[in-house]
Amino acid sequence: MSDILIKALNPSPEICAMLGDLLIETVANGGSVSFMHPLSEKAAEAFWSNSLTAAGRGERIILGAFDGDRLIGTVTLLLDLPPNQPHRAEIAKMMTRVSHRHRGVATALLREAERLAIARGRWLLVLDTAEDEGAAGLYERMGFMLTGVIPDYAFKPHGGLTGTLIYWKRLQEGRPA
Repeated sequence: MSDILIKALNPSPEICAMLGDLLIETVANGGSVSFMHPLSEKAAEAFWSNSLTAAGRGERIILGAFDGDRLIGTVTLLLDLPPNQPHRAEIAKMMTRVSHRHRGVATALLREAERLAIARGRWLLVLDTAEDEGAAGLYERMGFMLTGVIPDYAFKPHGGLTGTLIYWKRLQEGRPA
């Protein structure tokens, strides 16, 4: 994956359209990322427009993985948490294009999200993933610990309920003494 570039994304119509396309593809392929299939281009781009605006305010960091000019993956690091949680961040909206799965893209995105979390004083990460067809294996390989399962948490993009798995990870570099 040496030719893959990971960078923080800034708001632009082009970036918003690329993220929207990735979100639509993910949902169409069963990715449980809070949306139902079919997902319209307008709804997908509105979501990313709002998310990129929040990133501009420093409330989150949206990372993109690029193969040349093509966006092939994304992950969001949520930073806007309550005042009693300044040490924590949340991983959200992990997506990789179907054509680039199992090639290290998600791992590279998570590593960069962890690096940025530490740089911002965040040493505890949390996330959730669908019990059915989620990315539990990836998160466990990356050192996230399963806390538990909430059954029937959300609908899958094509219908039917799935549980969610709750994970956490203490980042070694940022951990208090």
